[in-house]
Amino acid sequence: MKWIWLSMLSLSSILLVLTLLRAKLSWSWFSRFALHLTAAAAGLYLLNGSGLLPGAEIPLNPATIATAVVLGLPGVAVMAGIQAVVL
Repeated sequence: MKWIWLSMLSLSSILLVLTLLRAKLSWSWFSRFALHLTAAAAGLYLLNGSGLLPGAEIPLNPATIATAVVLGLPGVAVMAGIQAVVL
């Protein structure tokens, strides 16, 4: 069963790369994404290091950084609010 899933993952990855290369997309989207990713990680790091929210520390992991990349500063505020209410 593992081999079936592995072959499906490999085939879909190859087809995705071929589709991206064939469409001749510009790589500007990659630089914008890298800029957003860096800004999100830096923002979370500064928020944790500055002590702006006493007692609240948002961990730096792929899920929180992805949320900050997609939602921006409101996403960071939502994560802080969820952490304050749930934890």
